[in-house]
Amino acid sequence: MSDAKYIIGIDLGTTHCVLAYAAASPEAAEALDVRTFSIPQVVSPGEVRGQALLPSFVFLPGPHDVPPGALALPWNPEADSAVGEFARNRGGELPNRLVSSAKSWLCHAGVARTEPILPWDGPPDGRKISPVEASAQLLKHLRDAWNHEMASRDPDSRFEEQDIYLTVPASFDAVARELTVMSAHAAGIQTLTLLEEPQAAFYAWIESQGDAWRKAVRVGDSIVVCDIGGGTTDFSLIQVTEEDGQLTLRRVAVGDHILLGGDNMDLSLAYSVQARLAQKGIRLDSWQFRGLWHSCRSAKELLLNDARLDAAPAVILGRGSSLIGGTIRTEITRMEVEKILLDGFFPLTEANEFPSEKPRVGMREMGLPYESDPGVSRHLARFLNDAQGTPLCGEGGSGGPFPSVLLFNGGVMKSPLIRRRILEILGRWNGGHPLRELVSPDLDLAVARGAAYYGLARRGRGIRIRGGSARPYYIGIESAMPAVPGIPAPMKALCVVPFGMEEGSSLELRQREFGLVVGEQAVFHLLSSTTRKTDPPGEIVESWGGEIQEVATMEALLPASEPEEGGTLIPVWLYSSLTEVGTLELRCVARGGDRSWKLEFSLREQQ
Repeated sequence: MSDAKYIIGIDLGTTHCVLAYAAASPEAAEALDVRTFSIPQVVSPGEVRGQALLPSFVFLPGPHDVPPGALALPWNPEADSAVGEFARNRGGELPNRLVSSAKSWLCHAGVARTEPILPWDGPPDGRKISPVEASAQLLKHLRDAWNHEMASRDPDSRFEEQDIYLTVPASFDAVARELTVMSAHAAGIQTLTLLEEPQAAFYAWIESQGDAWRKAVRVGDSIVVCDIGGGTTDFSLIQVTEEDGQLTLRRVAVGDHILLGGDNMDLSLAYSVQARLAQKGIRLDSWQFRGLWHSCRSAKELLLNDARLDAAPAVILGRGSSLIGGTIRTEITRMEVEKILLDGFFPLTEANEFPSEKPRVGMREMGLPYESDPGVSRHLARFLNDAQGTPLCGEGGSGGPFPSVLLFNGGVMKSPLIRRRILEILGRWNGGHPLRELVSPDLDLAVARGAAYYGLARRGRGIRIRGGSARPYYIGIESAMPAVPGIPAPMKALCVVPFGMEEGSSLELRQREFGLVVGEQAVFHLLSSTTRKTDPPGEIVESWGGEIQEVATMEALLPASEPEEGGTLIPVWLYSSLTEVGTLELRCVARGGDRSWKLEFSLREQQ
């Protein structure tokens, strides 16, 4: 949005949300600054305070769970739900009223993600919302907080009118990304750009270094971004190259979607505490165990954030005289946290040791589909092997070149112990040669700040990581020929993504019109080539002799207007976009521009 006053970067995290911003105009006094927005939120009944982190929790209280007016906000005095600090704390005591990990639920294909299913174990008569609505509530809070603080006297600063960049895991599939956009639209954000979180983390590092970033990396470096947050583990690989005497950055690999993160670690701690309590004759029901899970999260964060602490409290509310009757108090020790996290999630494994595939139980609860193998080191080994296409080896071996630099991101990486363990593992895989670590400016704030910096880079005021298409892509065009018995109509290939097309760029293909079938099921063919590198956009290839292969088909029913019958051909021209999250968006625009239809293909999944 060229007329936006601010560039806004949003980290819609599993555990926290963060909002960062920068002035869109280079003439503004703060033009070179990326700032973190202090988010007003309820922190205790009746108390609102601004904080950099907005915990990603939605509390849906019952009629007697909070005092009247306890959830009031300056922009919503009648609020009957809460997000943020108080939601997390009070919801931890009443877990059946708390919605958490909404981001993880967005990528769970086994549930109805637009239906009111959360809290998952909530009471039948309690309030419930969908994962999409939960994410929308977090975004609405960010929107309203911004408008209250920044736009109350300046309509041009309203949140909805700014240039907004919303981050998602690099491994999110097309459906999860689309549901994220749906949440943003429900929050009144109609125009936004999605950006991958590992890339945003790297942009934050560049922003923190200024021009000095060029001295910290060199041509030939391969940089692993290891991003472990509350719900997911994301890996990306960025290479440093040289063009025209200048250092350039290119993202060359993205890992699979791994539902493994801080939530799993909190759950492991909860099971450990539950077993310890059982030895003392204290049994917890499922409601209390959920409360223990949230309490373990708080204890873990305290211990990982403060090296001076040897233990942190864990509190579970009682459930009446028939069970326990009173509050259960215990503690989690630093030694317990370190042993469970290091041995269970970051074991010292070999470079060829990958996640184990265990037979799954035939019937299971419909909760979140967490990874069956919690060993992050094994997932990292598989990513690096897949990214290089050859077995991993250290210097002097016969495999591909080993990464030389590492950047950490995510709240889990705040622990020096875990960072040292990952560096130790990678050093072992690299024949005893340690990787250089790029120090993140702030593991909690990096993704949002990096997203804002990316907005500056798109305006020519920063360095962009390049992610050009590694191959050209074509859409199949059926030839207009008379039907011949037993012989299908020949298919031509229209180039819609030329080789090297940069992510975040678009093309208008208006050289000629095509007929688009609407009102009935139709099949669209996506084609690609590993050998044709010079076809320009709009080129029509009639005969390719094996140089072009079909990589995906999509069956879709594109809507027709009421007067049009099924199977109507609409004259259209094409507009292709290669997005920042690796999707091809092909928009078919009707003659006159009054209507359009969108087709979307995930190119990384095809690669």
